[in-house]
Amino acid sequence: MRETAEDKVATTHAGLAPGMRNAFLFGFFNALSYQIVLSSPMILYAKSLGASATVLGVIAGMMPFLVIFQIPAASYIPRIGFKRFVLGGWSIRVLFIFAMALVALSESLLDARNRLALLLFLLFGFNLSRGISSCAWLPWIAALVPAQLRGAYLTRDAFMNNLGSLGAFLFAALALAGEPRAWQFALVFSFSAVTGAISLAFLKRIPDVPVPDEPRRGNAPVPWLEMMRHRPFARLLRVAVGWSVAYGGVTAFTVAFLKSAAGMSEGKILLVSAVMFLGGMASLGLLGSRFDRVGSKPVLGVACVGWLAVMAGWTALAGHAFPATVPSVLLLQLLMGLLAAMVNMANARLAMAIAPVMARNHFLAIYSVVANVTLGLSPIGWGILIDAWGTRAPTAFGLEWNRFTVFFAAAALAFGIMLALSRRLEEPAAASLEELLRELLIESPQRFWLRLWPR
Repeated sequence: MRETAEDKVATTHAGLAPGMRNAFLFGFFNALSYQIVLSSPMILYAKSLGASATVLGVIAGMMPFLVIFQIPAASYIPRIGFKRFVLGGWSIRVLFIFAMALVALSESLLDARNRLALLLFLLFGFNLSRGISSCAWLPWIAALVPAQLRGAYLTRDAFMNNLGSLGAFLFAALALAGEPRAWQFALVFSFSAVTGAISLAFLKRIPDVPVPDEPRRGNAPVPWLEMMRHRPFARLLRVAVGWSVAYGGVTAFTVAFLKSAAGMSEGKILLVSAVMFLGGMASLGLLGSRFDRVGSKPVLGVACVGWLAVMAGWTALAGHAFPATVPSVLLLQLLMGLLAAMVNMANARLAMAIAPVMARNHFLAIYSVVANVTLGLSPIGWGILIDAWGTRAPTAFGLEWNRFTVFFAAAALAFGIMLALSRRLEEPAAASLEELLRELLIESPQRFWLRLWPR
């Protein structure tokens, strides 16, 4: 039997390959960079240029929508190789960020409308290069990390990504304090570009592996529909869509709730939002080596149950059952970060496990495109629901059912549907949801809470 590159890695190293520490450092500096361009700092800059709500929606949805280019790009991975494919796209991204910093400095040369147009052009280029090159990332990691160590890799990678994201938000909150001016935004974008360039140095040091040979089809098209109908993979796609629908509007509309209903300032919202990344970092202590032993399916189940509790908390705050105090909001943000990290890690691990080696590039491209396109459409749908509800605020069940109460309750329903879908996943070696809950909450409750507590 022919030995694959993945088998060679597994038999060569008892643990992760020594060069994999560069992958963790790449994840840290990459998070320092992309959180500036793809989240609140960019939205704040676009608003300062007079961007309408529609333009802000385009900016927010551009990244997940352009992931659709992974589908045609996947066929080019065998010709170029994993590392060259990712490195090329990430290098182009960094150039676009440097150009964004120059746009922020061109206040004396260009009016706000022209700067906004240039910014949209550069964001399109940034997200297009990301959408194309990212199709090689998951197949590269799947080939590089042995199956029995992927959970360990993903938990550590999530820790480093959340640590970098926390650093990015704290830097942005300090740099944009008060009424930020153009040079302050230029400073933030320059920070993003420099940290992105540093991440490339570590990306180059990640070990490369040959791309597995795929069946030769001549000029026959890739059987995308047949791949999507593969039963284990189809069930995972349903869970990924359920997650994107349920989670798609949570971060955006919790910020809207904190701003319009709770009356928090922009700086305080950025600091409160940063607590999510502490929750993401806590996922390492909670799961650790346990992840590979219990599998993805029970982790998804626990996370869905947790999301139901979190959405109930937000519903109670929005419905004025309890005041939206800083401690209550911080607790919910902490749990959101932890649970989001759990779902993302479990989905990624299961996708790598289900995708057959001989067609992995295309399977993982389908997974990324379906999940991200839904993630881009979801906030639009939730926004329509919120706007349609308007200013109505009837009282029932001890709650004021305003637009945010309705949103959080509907999101809870979506997480309930996702929980039902996750129970149908096929993962033969996984523990049951009941076994994982028993281990976390009954057999080792002290260790559970100590690991949850951020240090």
